[in-house]
Amino acid sequence: MYPNLYFALRDLFGVEWTFLRFVNSFGFFVAISFILAAVTLAAELKRKSSQGLLHPTEIQMMVGEPAGAGELLLNFLLGFLLGFKILGLFVMDSSATEDPQAFIFSGIGSWPAGILLGLLFAGLKWFEKYKRRLPKPEKRTIRIWPQDRVGEMTILALVFGLLGAKLFDIFENWSDFLNHPSSYLLSPSGLTFYGGLICAALSIWIYARRHKIPFWHLNDAAAPGLMLAYGVGRLGCQVSGDGDWGIENTATKPFSWLPDWFWSYTYPNNVNEAGYPIPGCVGKYCNELRTPVFPTPIYESIVCILLFLLLWSVRKRLKTPGTLFALYLMLNGLERFFIEKIRVNTKLNIFGFQPTQAEVISTLLFVAGLVLWILLRRKASPTKSTL
Repeated sequence: MYPNLYFALRDLFGVEWTFLRFVNSFGFFVAISFILAAVTLAAELKRKSSQGLLHPTEIQMMVGEPAGAGELLLNFLLGFLLGFKILGLFVMDSSATEDPQAFIFSGIGSWPAGILLGLLFAGLKWFEKYKRRLPKPEKRTIRIWPQDRVGEMTILALVFGLLGAKLFDIFENWSDFLNHPSSYLLSPSGLTFYGGLICAALSIWIYARRHKIPFWHLNDAAAPGLMLAYGVGRLGCQVSGDGDWGIENTATKPFSWLPDWFWSYTYPNNVNEAGYPIPGCVGKYCNELRTPVFPTPIYESIVCILLFLLLWSVRKRLKTPGTLFALYLMLNGLERFFIEKIRVNTKLNIFGFQPTQAEVISTLLFVAGLVLWILLRRKASPTKSTL
């Protein structure tokens, strides 16, 4: 397992670049997944715009004005935060930054680096506005297409997705959270996918309504990228060993050619530091599970990437708006429901049944997708005239 990129490059290439300790493996794959989702979403929105299915909105804005005090202050604060924490990781004594996650969530940082980077950001903003100044500022009308808003939608999905994933993880483990709140609130691990999906979807829906982007066309454009992002994100779970593994598996491999790590795995050096100490290992991330488990994240990665290819291949054939998204809901629900059978998860107690939170939500997603598919297809089919 590689909790951060330092361990990965040390193991794979024999190099020890200490600054890579600051790049969390899970976060690295999450960043890639958001980029891939944004690229596929932009491509689909652009295709739909070229077909006349989407239209631009017009906004009026003042151009030629100098940078205001609010803009300069905002850029200074952003630069200060990055300098205080991110640059601080590189310029401060190693004893303060040995644990990057603890450092990020602490009050420790580099004040000189923060002030210098804050002034740089504010200065760049002032210079940018200075270059575009006009003798007399004027109001102009600008047309913005839906694909031009992908950056804003990605940031919204990132912020509310991570917030929702963390909140749902807390709700799912409420009793343990009450006993150890700091281990949940200040930890980069412990994220529930469906919490992120639901909260991110709500934020994007509100944003789309505000900017008059057709709801079902937006959902269809996002569906393939959502499946791809989930598959790539699960690679991060596998590589870092963040606890999203399966139940114990001591059975013999069904095929001799199958790699051991693909059938059962002990997740050595996992980021959760779960299990027992590894003999001879010194420092953080020196634990591994005593009994091997199903490596479910890699299973989900493979299945979801294949499902992405399926959705991508049929996206042009499904003409009724919303049906591609309905298909995504059904496939996503099925995939997650069946993988739950071999995953470690907290069980709920509902009318005598003990499903996991993910089983309940995945079932609801499948039913919602099926109902949505039927309703949209019926609505789109031509009504037959009666004599």
